Amino acid sequence: MADYVIEMLGISKYFPGIKANDNITLQLKRGEIHALLGENGAGKSTLMSILFGLYQPDEGVIKKDGKVVKINNPNDANDLRIGMVHQHFKLVECYSVLDNIILGVEPNVAGILQKQEARSKIMELSEKYGLQIDPDAIVENITVGMQQRVEILKMLYRDNDVLIFDEPTAVLTPQEITELMSIMKKLATEGKSILFISHKLAEIMTVADRCSVLRKGKYIGTVDIKDTTAEGLSTMMVGRKVNLKLEKKEATPGEVILDVNNLTVASNSSKKDAVKNVSFNVKRGEIVCIAGIEGNGQAELIQAITGLSKQKKGKLTLCDKDISHESIRYRSEHGMSHIPEDRHKHGLVLDYNLAQNIVLQRYREPEFSKFGFIKFDAVKKYAEKLIQKFDVRCGQGAETIVRSMSGGNQQKAIIAREIDKNPELLITVQPTRGLDVGAIEYIHKAILEQRDSGKAILLVSLELDEVMNLSDRILVMYEGELVGEFKSSEVDTETLGLYMTGAKRDNITKEATK
Repeated sequence: MADYVIEMLGISKYFPGIKANDNITLQLKRGEIHALLGENGAGKSTLMSILFGLYQPDEGVIKKDGKVVKINNPNDANDLRIGMVHQHFKLVECYSVLDNIILGVEPNVAGILQKQEARSKIMELSEKYGLQIDPDAIVENITVGMQQRVEILKMLYRDNDVLIFDEPTAVLTPQEITELMSIMKKLATEGKSILFISHKLAEIMTVADRCSVLRKGKYIGTVDIKDTTAEGLSTMMVGRKVNLKLEKKEATPGEVILDVNNLTVASNSSKKDAVKNVSFNVKRGEIVCIAGIEGNGQAELIQAITGLSKQKKGKLTLCDKDISHESIRYRSEHGMSHIPEDRHKHGLVLDYNLAQNIVLQRYREPEFSKFGFIKFDAVKKYAEKLIQKFDVRCGQGAETIVRSMSGGNQQKAIIAREIDKNPELLITVQPTRGLDVGAIEYIHKAILEQRDSGKAILLVSLELDEVMNLSDRILVMYEGELVGEFKSSEVDTETLGLYMTGAKRDNITKEATK
């Protein structure tokens, strides 16, 4: 039997204006967890998409169990028992969870669909691996984290023996990440071979056996995890030493910019309210973080504040103006910027180019239009300025179609657009989801600069390291209520974890937030 279950030898892939993969060789041993590390746009997802049949290599060969194979499409990959959990979900939003999992491999007898058999297998896998789902829920109505579980179950349902995880923990809670790490180790001991794309060095150090590093489309090297450090990996990835600890001075809060008063928001998926009588404020010159396990009302809270959904009751005040019933455009034009959790659903128009996406909210301004006609040269010049300022990597500059960009660079484009609006209030939800350590360092500094320039920042994050590193004040949300408030300098992750799981709670009143 061959030493390697998968060999990708001399793989190159070209796109207009960019060489995504440049003569890359990657070898996966049987029963190992092999991490693939690199900056946003380094070519990791492209390489894995080639292995899964979504792209064809322009040069190079792929071997499975020592034999050269041709993978023309994902069906070929599945026939070779290669599965992939995608960073950007490949789900049909109007289908149920169950229908998405079995799509393409539907069990049938004489052409008649046998869903009960599939349901039993899915629920067994769900229970075995701690991936609780509602098989009858419609995908467009479930959270991002739940969609991630569906992707994982899709792969497990097909009994694949080569498993590709493309940023699988990007939207998981710390507890869910720990569980997934255990699942991956268990799968490896059962003989599965895992390719694991991640930007999170701690996860790679915890779960991987070996790690291959890519930089700007080129192969840098492969190291045994037991022989390296997180700092060593980050230097290989970025090409320079990265400061993993944010240095910041003490906040000096000013007047209240956002005031949330007795806000109640209905749930999209149940009869219970998702947000229950919540009150807090965010002041100029501070970063307030809403921390909590996903599904405890944070998404609905932000949707109500930004105008994406209506509140049942309560009052929202922005810069002393009542915005409770104002439009999204009004809020945007009167000092609010929003970096959304789901960059594809609420942040970008994927088939527009980068310039068009960067002026989505500002094209009506005199700088970019006259007499109802868009000044395309001005738009392009402005987009190119932000591309350079925020290091957005794209093959054709402002003309790049956003769908073709890496997830991390799509995120950087949104962050560039929202910060450059010069808002009074910056609402940022999972701002570093899917970003590499170099980009995280940059984005955290950019958010901190906004705070230090007197802006109010409302942060929602599932990353406890980010919560502790970036926040001045932390509000913990559990089952739609605020159950704890802390200064980041006076609390530890263990205490936060107890509040996030509902094991502890304080009485939070409006007066306590002032």
